[in-house]
Amino acid sequence: MTGTRTCIAFEGTRRIAAGSLADVALAVKRAADGSGTAPVLVFDADTSQPIEIDTRGTLDDVRSRLVAEEEANAEAAAPRRPGRPKLGVVGREVTLLPRHWAWLNGQPGGASVALRKLVDKARKDSDGPERKRTAREACYRFMSAMAGDLPNFEEASRALFAGDRDRFDEMVDFWPADIRDHAHTLADPAF
Repeated sequence: MTGTRTCIAFEGTRRIAAGSLADVALAVKRAADGSGTAPVLVFDADTSQPIEIDTRGTLDDVRSRLVAEEEANAEAAAPRRPGRPKLGVVGREVTLLPRHWAWLNGQPGGASVALRKLVDKARKDSDGPERKRTAREACYRFMSAMAGDLPNFEEASRALFAGDRDRFDEMVDFWPADIRDHAHTLADPAF
């Protein structure tokens, strides 16, 4: 279980685990086997995408399924293709006007090098706004699932998207501690 995906699990409003998928899955299994009646929800800790965990069987069964899933995902993510696999180069078609090709071909290293440099520069230039956008989306996704019925949810959402940290903090202040704390963690890069 070498995956780097970090997860967080909640039983009702209480955080029961955070860490690797394997560690969180085992905690979720224990919670499912316990006498708790609150629903257990698991999220990717960074994106707040929900994660389904199959808790059937024993702890070893859960662990075995996770290992099998990781191995299958690793194989699917690394198909063998011609080219330069160590660099992860993937050939695709790009359609440009003749003047674009002329400019690209005149650049040091040729068209491929010039395009890679342009893409890297554009990614770097948009990193701040992109990071804020993805943080807002992750926080809102989590808040919708865990706090959608809590007081001030709509006002907190408005403050999040308006970039108003003080108002956001004020609106989530009375939420259950574990939900409030994780919402703050997710929202921090958005402000």
